[in-house]
Amino acid sequence: MAQDRVWLDVPFGEKDEAKAAGARWDPGAKRWYAPRPGIAGLARWSAREDVPELLPGEDRHFGSGLFVDLVPSSCWFTNVRYCVSVQDWERLRRMLLRRARYQCEACERGEDRDAKRWLEAHERWSFDASTLTQKLVRLICLCTDCHQTTHYGLAQVRGRDAAAFAHLRAVTGMSEQAAQDHVRDAFEVWQRRSQASWSLDLTMLTDAGITLAKPPHAHERGEIAEHELRVAHQREIEDRQPVAVAPRRSRWWPRG
Repeated sequence: MAQDRVWLDVPFGEKDEAKAAGARWDPGAKRWYAPRPGIAGLARWSAREDVPELLPGEDRHFGSGLFVDLVPSSCWFTNVRYCVSVQDWERLRRMLLRRARYQCEACERGEDRDAKRWLEAHERWSFDASTLTQKLVRLICLCTDCHQTTHYGLAQVRGRDAAAFAHLRAVTGMSEQAAQDHVRDAFEVWQRRSQASWSLDLTMLTDAGITLAKPPHAHERGEIAEHELRVAHQREIEDRQPVAVAPRRSRWWPRG
């Protein structure tokens, strides 16, 4: 019976394992659950209390809209996804979707399985050059297309920069020249910030009871990047949308 359900926190990468152990999926709530209490094999996914919709110190107006928002190369793979436990990432993701009312906060579209458009989490950071502190200020829900445009450098590596550029113009209403200037300026900021080593300030998460995991060491990030690209490439082959994985130059791709 529905009242016997026990909600679970199941990370996406563990869904098959949880399903095999007896978990069930509620498409309306978009969440896994145990059909009855006491299923021992599901204990590891026991749900914790929900994350508050306004995180401590979060600025919901910071970094609104769609724009190219590049993470300095010195900070790759130190983002929230890599700095919190997988179960707490699921808690954050669920809260983020709910408070965004299951719509992209930039273009206001929802998920579309046929178009392979999903809703994803993105971080907004402030950078204090005087203290070299990269502070998490906001979490925002973006659709796949807006997220790709935001991470324009990754879109270039994957051969998707033309689509990202077109989406930037479509959502913002920028002229071609204005969009070119915007992307160029974003890469100039990226190059400047990438020269420094930034300290992470994730108090917005720790003050909300989120468990942090140690981010990868700098020497590990290259291997992780290659792995991520291989996974993305394989997914797109399966979707019959092959991409170019090798980096390619463009007018905005940094040299060196």
